Amino acid sequence: MKKLPYGIQNFKEIIENNYVYVDKTQYVYNLIYNEKYYFLSRPRRFGKSLLLDTIAEAFSGEKTLFKGLYLYDSDYHFKKHPILRLDMSNIPNKTPEVLETSLSEELMDRIKKENLKIVSEIPAILFKRLIEGLYIKYNQRVVVLIDEYDSPLLDHLDEIETAEANRKVLRGFYGILKSMDPFLRHVFITGVSKFTKTSVFSGMNNLRDITLSEEYANICGVTIEDLGKYFKDHMEKMETFNKFKKYKNISDEILSWYDGYSWDGETRVINPFSLLGFFTEKKFSSFWYASGTPKFLIDMIKKDPHIYTNLKNYKMTESMLDASEINSIAAEPLFFQTGYLTIKEIIFTKRSTVYMLDMPNFEVREAFNFHVLTAFTEKEQSRVKQAQLEIDEALQKNDMHKMLEILRSLFAAIPYQLHISLEAYYHSIFYAVMNVLGFEIDAEVSVSGGRVDAVLELDDLVYIIEFKYKHCPPDTSADIKKKRSEEALEQGMAQINDRGYYKKYIGSGKKITQAVFVFLGRDEIEMKVDIRPAVEQNIDASC
Repeated sequence: MKKLPYGIQNFKEIIENNYVYVDKTQYVYNLIYNEKYYFLSRPRRFGKSLLLDTIAEAFSGEKTLFKGLYLYDSDYHFKKHPILRLDMSNIPNKTPEVLETSLSEELMDRIKKENLKIVSEIPAILFKRLIEGLYIKYNQRVVVLIDEYDSPLLDHLDEIETAEANRKVLRGFYGILKSMDPFLRHVFITGVSKFTKTSVFSGMNNLRDITLSEEYANICGVTIEDLGKYFKDHMEKMETFNKFKKYKNISDEILSWYDGYSWDGETRVINPFSLLGFFTEKKFSSFWYASGTPKFLIDMIKKDPHIYTNLKNYKMTESMLDASEINSIAAEPLFFQTGYLTIKEIIFTKRSTVYMLDMPNFEVREAFNFHVLTAFTEKEQSRVKQAQLEIDEALQKNDMHKMLEILRSLFAAIPYQLHISLEAYYHSIFYAVMNVLGFEIDAEVSVSGGRVDAVLELDDLVYIIEFKYKHCPPDTSADIKKKRSEEALEQGMAQINDRGYYKKYIGSGKKITQAVFVFLGRDEIEMKVDIRPAVEQNIDASC
């Protein structure tokens, strides 16, 4: 049984030490023989670095490394080329000055190793002269591979001035590639985000973006066919463990947790980092998510909680999926590019191509929801888990008053400075709470009479929920608060009844409970409940 390359991104090490390698060399062949300049966006820890390393070895001339793989038996000649590779995630970028100095030092190290006589303090000039020098020395065109090109930008999205200054440095640095065309054999640039070409890659209008190309949809990740072919022995070993019982077989368990990523709306791939973590640790866990969550995403949600509730079944066009400019970046494309959303379906219309986005799998959904909740509250993980059990019991018993008591406790844990005087804020936090606790809740559900704030369905129960917010300053008297809450509760319940939100669920065989929550402040929550009689539901269903 082959070993698992958990955390290993070096192609040569994987091959020579008998690690599992999912053959991606047909893609490498296509890349080499088609266009010359490529760009690929994929989430972190999704195999981009290993892909670049495979390309580097293909251009290194070591054919024996590829024995048994597609590229070995192809007509590729394995001619050796000089390779210049930069991993921007390893280049210090605290300030634009540090970034420039670090780039210069990185290039000077290579210049010294090659015994080239090049002197300059400007990174772009060093880059240009190094490419020329390698071309002259080896009499072969140069292969340039740049990994995580956007790291100096993403590291500072909470400091826009630094990010913008770093962008200017990178724009000048990457911009020299256009003038180097006679000296270049192949250029491949990877990253997480997709900033506009004019923003970062000045003048490189020949750079082919294969991020959403159907031809390269599965260039990173593990398909279900790959799972059976390359991990068969490991799956059979895991089948002997009795703790995996939710589905009929281990492959269905794996797909539930880690599958679901798609860049063409048709084929799906498994997150490779989490898959390897599962086989290595012999347990399901949020391996990819735990490896690092960008702080700027959570900060965006804190500033605008409504972003969070809109993430499910989100619609975007291809142009919207690009992050555009740093100083006007939108949250939704970043959630897609960083791997928290993926393409579930592509709808082709006369005017444009529409991408339906959603969270890819259980790992991302559970871990992300939990992270959102912990970002707003000061509750420990054990207390949140306890709340899950208590709310589940309350909902199963249709005990909404018990649920209200628990929600008050959770909302009370949110620091004062994070509260926002908007109904959407409380709606979003409620949504986060219920999702983190494992309940499938739909926000802004369309029914014949309008849009319901939230719908929660259990096996034999359905909860129709409306939210109201009444701003009450700290000095508001108890009598005024009571009057405002009562008015809002009556208004909310009248809205549910008058618009007939419940009618969509008549005939479902489920008991319908209508609830209105009124938020007056941090933990000041009032509630009104109306359980529609089963007899009434049967009468309505027969009409």
